[in-house]
Amino acid sequence: MSLFRRASSSLATLAFRAVRSPVSLRSGAVSAERLILRNQQLSRRSVFSFSRFSPEIAVAKRIADENLVSVLESEIECAVHEEAPDENDVMEDGTLFPFEIIDTPGEGTLFLTRKFEDETIQVEVSPYDDDEEEEEEEEEEEAEEAEAQSDDEDEESSVRIPMVVSVSKGDDGVCLEFGVTGYADETVIDTLSIKQPQGSENEGACDFEDLNENLQKAFHRFLEIRGIKPSFTRFLADHVANKDSRVYLQWLKDVKSFVEK
Repeated sequence: MSLFRRASSSLATLAFRAVRSPVSLRSGAVSAERLILRNQQLSRRSVFSFSRFSPEIAVAKRIADENLVSVLESEIECAVHEEAPDENDVMEDGTLFPFEIIDTPGEGTLFLTRKFEDETIQVEVSPYDDDEEEEEEEEEEEAEEAEAQSDDEDEESSVRIPMVVSVSKGDDGVCLEFGVTGYADETVIDTLSIKQPQGSENEGACDFEDLNENLQKAFHRFLEIRGIKPSFTRFLADHVANKDSRVYLQWLKDVKSFVEK
């Protein structure tokens, strides 16, 4: 029995030495080296295969980009042709539009400002209310059916721009504020108030219709001299109506600039 145990122990020792032998380690290292070399060869073949087709891809890319730029240029040309005149153009009455338009993309409210001698005049154009738009559309449809107006007359009758006009002098914070509705053929003053610096209690407002007729006419003339009149409203209506087309035009130009880089 002891002889058998010694023989088994000797065999186990030999097997352990065989596993730890340099020959075994060398063979393992050779196998690993062969695997690395094989992977490197495959990588070189992939790079070579890709580079072999890159000229064709480059040509296809150039043609696609040139075609896209050509289509963008065509769209830009059409958009420029349809774009409304800017704030430096002449209004219908032959005068230059006197206000600077501050039109921030993505915002519905439009701001205008100008200097008039020692005064600062600011106009805030409010976005249309959905309910008001629906009522206006119904009224327009009824008017069209009842009176059978022409297309030009319909366009003029649909011009309606609510706005807040403030006239201030100096830096004391005091200003006259008018609630105005601009139409194609008239300017309606709805409210009038005197605004004081924040925290003051001396503010006063009135319903414009409660004023006597002569005072109403004088205030209308007051605003007209400062540029708030029907020609102003018609010009502003064109600007508002074409706002989306101007945003689209700028988007086309930005895309074209990116593709041409």
